[in-house]
Amino acid sequence: MEMNIALLPGDGIGPEVVDQAVKVVKAVANKFGHKVTFEEAITGAAAIDAVGNPYPDETHEVCLRSDAVLFGAIGDPRFDNDPSAKVRPEQGLLEMRKKLGLFSNVRPTFTFPSLLHKSPLKKDRIEGTDLVFLRELTGGIYFGEPRGRNEQGTKAFDTCVYSVGEIERLARMGFEFALKRKKLLTCVDKANVLATSRLWRETVQKLAPEYPDVKVEYEFVDAVAMRLIQWPKAYDVLITENMFGDILTDEASVISGSMGLMPSASIGTKTKLFEPIHGSYPQAAGKDIANPLATVLSAAMMFEYAFDLQDEANAISDVVNLSLEKGIVTEDLAEGGKAYKTSEVGDWLAGELLK
Repeated sequence: MEMNIALLPGDGIGPEVVDQAVKVVKAVANKFGHKVTFEEAITGAAAIDAVGNPYPDETHEVCLRSDAVLFGAIGDPRFDNDPSAKVRPEQGLLEMRKKLGLFSNVRPTFTFPSLLHKSPLKKDRIEGTDLVFLRELTGGIYFGEPRGRNEQGTKAFDTCVYSVGEIERLARMGFEFALKRKKLLTCVDKANVLATSRLWRETVQKLAPEYPDVKVEYEFVDAVAMRLIQWPKAYDVLITENMFGDILTDEASVISGSMGLMPSASIGTKTKLFEPIHGSYPQAAGKDIANPLATVLSAAMMFEYAFDLQDEANAISDVVNLSLEKGIVTEDLAEGGKAYKTSEVGDWLAGELLK
């Protein structure tokens, strides 16, 4: 198979972790007989510095002509610490999601047997956790209008807007995921308070009869935030709106013991994008110490979701598990043992895949 992959390294540790994922992708392509072409483009703070736009038209064109996008991270403390900044790296991320139609963020949460002790939760609570969030990504309060401040600057406002169509396309994806897993779907909302949440619940209730094999549960977001810590194994597929999903998926990510381990996919109408869930971690940028495994596992998701190549995806997941078992890890997971450099972990993973 021929694959055209857009690379958006972004900011902070993004370029370093993407480099390791590229090594792994090349190794898998070599092992399974695929031809891969990469095309790199700028985004985030790096793009602001270069052309004044966090998501330039040229970058968008690179994404459009690719089969999949492998993305690093966006963010820079120069902008985080300047609330008055008119152009921000995160605007590029929102613009990219909008222009590429990336309406569904797929975030799995699972545990690694060799790292159960790293989780802040007790082993018996998390062992066997395997859930996935589908977060609506292009609507809600992050995109709703009007937004801003009054003329005096004394009030600020953001508008949360959802349509039936936006909810339905994500919900259908959730039902399809559930059919392939444990046939359990949880709709996460705040229907006791918010009109948009009531529309979410009504829309899912209308769709449910089309999927009689799927059990549907409806829970308020605050209850889910609590139960994710108490008993994460109670969940399988969860669907929710943009802001709720943003918060809950970060909460769920620490169940595994490290945010540096969780991958994600953003599925849209024009292309599919794959990225680690961690941020740009600017403090570690350029030091060759960042954990690349989440980005590598995002590449595994790319083989599965963008190219329907399950064996290739499994090969990557297997070698990541092997690296954890053997302690071929960066300093965040080393626990007194040898801490490998980011590049060394990437080299080891690629080498194992080619054996």
